[in-house]
Amino acid sequence: MNLASKRPIESKRSYRSPAVEAFICEVKSRIADPRLAWMFENCYPNTLDTTVLYDDAAEDAFVITGDIPAMWLRDSTAQIWPYRVHLAKDEELSRLFRGLIRRQARCIRIDPYANAFHRDPTEPPQHKDDTAIPDGVWERKWELDSLCAFLRLSHGYWAETGELDLYGESWQEALGLVLKTFRDQQVPRGYTFSRETTVTCETLYWHGRMAPTKACGLIHSAFRPSDDACLLPFSIPGNAMARVCLDDIAALLDQLGLPEVATECRALSSEIEQALSVHAFTMLPDGRRIYAYEVDGCGSHIVMDDANVPSLLALPYLGYCAVYDPIYQATRRFLWSEQNPYFFRGKAGEGIGGPHIGLDYVWPISIIMRALTAQDDGEVLECLRQLVAAHEATGLMHESFHKDDAGDFTRPWFAWANTLFGELIQQIYQRSPELLQEEMASGRAEG
Repeated sequence: MNLASKRPIESKRSYRSPAVEAFICEVKSRIADPRLAWMFENCYPNTLDTTVLYDDAAEDAFVITGDIPAMWLRDSTAQIWPYRVHLAKDEELSRLFRGLIRRQARCIRIDPYANAFHRDPTEPPQHKDDTAIPDGVWERKWELDSLCAFLRLSHGYWAETGELDLYGESWQEALGLVLKTFRDQQVPRGYTFSRETTVTCETLYWHGRMAPTKACGLIHSAFRPSDDACLLPFSIPGNAMARVCLDDIAALLDQLGLPEVATECRALSSEIEQALSVHAFTMLPDGRRIYAYEVDGCGSHIVMDDANVPSLLALPYLGYCAVYDPIYQATRRFLWSEQNPYFFRGKAGEGIGGPHIGLDYVWPISIIMRALTAQDDGEVLECLRQLVAAHEATGLMHESFHKDDAGDFTRPWFAWANTLFGELIQQIYQRSPELLQEEMASGRAEG
């Protein structure tokens, strides 16, 4: 296999971090398998290499997803999240984080219900949907995790640096819109969406409204992290993420001297947690108690998982529960089995997909998340071998691949999946570096 670098030449890279470059060299020297080392070098810096549009004068960062020239609040947070461990060593990275947090706050001030934005705030919407779309918005799908991503990044930067200057009036205005939107969507009110399309999951049922629910303290979400419409509007992983992020941001607000807002965040977090304790679970036919994916507060449940994060598989990764929690473990076993309607196993690999691409397509993000939440080294190695085997000579992750043919894949340039793979190697290096000395030759797709 040709292991030539898949990175752009240095002069063509969109952003550079000396700390990230040093870390790549450090970790590569500890990886025994040349293909795994090559993939790490290609994937870990992919966000920096290819997706950052940075205005130094304004300290403004716009981070595209890859082959779509728009910025998603969720994706942009996930794309730079692994680099936060280098912030203390690298002012270049600090500027990038500050610039992205400012940009996200600016986007939320344009429209807290939008999931994706143009760089130019005067550019008209990409889609002509039946919803109130201001200029600067790429797409206006209300996804609970979008606003959670802003909270997560804001808290994550402060937690690593202790800096408070970033969180001034503009940021606080955006935070106020986040909290108002969360409260409004406990009811829900103020949002409808319909699109003329032949793809069912691209529009909302019930004439542009979410399915009926019973108010219970959970926050409604119209669309999933995959941008597919929710079947039932209470996303359990989305609300779990909201609970964690509200508690985290309250700690930052304490340091900013905003005790009333901190109290509001903790109160909302407590409401969500109380509702989750009542509504988040369901029973399988064999009697196992597991987390549901979506509920309506009236007793109906959707039992599945989607590969995109937040997901049920990712609950420990998001900080909601311990990886050894028995209900999570029961849920995890269900998710990684044919009982989950969106789990697929074939000649090329196995993993979770979702309606966004369709049946039989495995998302590498799910394999990566399985490894990030694994307790057993053997399971981690199995995931690594599948990922190495399924890259199909590109040296990069993809959005999805067919379970029987890794060459049948979608989105060759998908920075979130690339950077998440890099985060997995980063975590292994920090916690179990001996695993990086293993060979990757026994991947499913290599046979």
